[in-house]
Amino acid sequence: MRVEVALAHHRVAPWRGALISLGAVAAALLLLAAGDWAAMADQWWNSSTYNHILFIPLIIAWLVQLRREELSRLEPRSWWPGLLFLAGALLLWVLGRFAGVNLVSQFAAVAMLVAVVPLMLGPRVTAGLAFPLAYALFLVPFGDELVPALQTITAKIVIALTHLSGVDAVIEGVFIDTPAGLFEVAEACSGVKFLVAMIALGVLVAHVCFVSWRRRALFMAAAILLPIIANAVRAWGTIYIAQFAGVEFAAGFDHIFYGWIFFALVVALLLAVAWRWFDRDPDEVPISAERLTDNRMLDRLATARMGIVPAGLSAAALALAAGGWLAAGSNLAAPLPQQLRAPVVAGWMLIDQPQLLDWHPRAAGADRRLAVRYRHEDGAIVDLFVAAYAAQGEGREAGAMGEGALVPDTEWRWLERGAQTPAYSADWLFALGSIRRLAQTSYVHGDLVTGSAARLRLATLTDRVTLRAEPTLMVILSAEQGPGLTQEPEAALAAFRRDAGAEALSAERLLGERLAR
Repeated sequence: MRVEVALAHHRVAPWRGALISLGAVAAALLLLAAGDWAAMADQWWNSSTYNHILFIPLIIAWLVQLRREELSRLEPRSWWPGLLFLAGALLLWVLGRFAGVNLVSQFAAVAMLVAVVPLMLGPRVTAGLAFPLAYALFLVPFGDELVPALQTITAKIVIALTHLSGVDAVIEGVFIDTPAGLFEVAEACSGVKFLVAMIALGVLVAHVCFVSWRRRALFMAAAILLPIIANAVRAWGTIYIAQFAGVEFAAGFDHIFYGWIFFALVVALLLAVAWRWFDRDPDEVPISAERLTDNRMLDRLATARMGIVPAGLSAAALALAAGGWLAAGSNLAAPLPQQLRAPVVAGWMLIDQPQLLDWHPRAAGADRRLAVRYRHEDGAIVDLFVAAYAAQGEGREAGAMGEGALVPDTEWRWLERGAQTPAYSADWLFALGSIRRLAQTSYVHGDLVTGSAARLRLATLTDRVTLRAEPTLMVILSAEQGPGLTQEPEAALAAFRRDAGAEALSAERLLGERLAR
């Protein structure tokens, strides 16, 4: 009995100190990235797309619990190469914050905590916790970036099923016109929330229930394809029912059925089909302390030890350096004029004529705005919107989701992509069943003129890293088409760009002064 107690104490003592140090460093990193964790928590709780993430911490705790007995047989040791992983995560976090890409900074915030494990507990323990640590990356809310593509895919599957079911229908972008009415494959109908939840569930099931990597791959392929197809079938069902029972009845049925009940049925179907191919013994221990101890590669890696106190102090120093660099770069701001100037364009005059339907692009956090209308001698009408930012940052990002031509919670809906060029991106918008608007968006940053939000973020990132201030402009040229207007928006915008010339929409002309370099 005394021998068993002594052995238990021998195991617990090093773990107690290691876990206390791990908790202290993790708490400091949580405080450093508190803004990102708060933003993630807000999405977990308030966005139905990410409600499933609330279960991820519980799942991680369960996965660790399954490994607890075997982990207790290992001896945690601080490992200096873990500082390299932590430094990389901190660098990525700073760059993500500088570029204003929440997905990157939030991924890095989670990666920081993951990096603390090898630093404070060593490579053997990290190997034993490999899957729970990797699964922690599902704490990052992702998927909104997939919505436009999923809308398009769903719409194409729905129109094919609609035609196969004998219903006459015409598709335009994400709108499907049928005898019963006009239907939109809206963002909420894209199926993204079920897809991202199914991916998280699929990865867990593939790890827990399968040993064969081939079966895991096939299961994951099914976990990705099934919710996409099922969502399209659901949308088709709503349209099909509406042809006979009316739009209101179909919409009411869809609202009742479409939710976690729908997701539960899809999950049940996937698991029922895959059940017979599960090849992992439910009682099998996920890891083996003996194998981890005898692993030669881990033996070689474990020689890179360091003291637990130096490891904690080094982690704190890296965190302070990252926080200081972020603060210095975030305080940059370029000077702006008191007002933006509408460019003078030959053959075009400024007018004060109302739009067919009010359209005001979103530019949250912009320091200056300009919204004017031009009419050509032949009657063509073009809208110019300019938003100027002294700096890019949290809440004031020109290329952020929800910013620009398509404003959520308005009558305007995204229809489809327009013709793209390196200088601008283009989107067709649709409203009230009869009004179309083509919006061409450019981002101007120094000498850069691009339609890519990613290129803008890269330019902004370069400025922040080098601590240089440069203003940013979001320039949106648009033209509408609808009752009383015979113009072709593409032709009107092309004519305006030709008459204005490239320099008319440059930063220097719109800001009205030579920018400091």
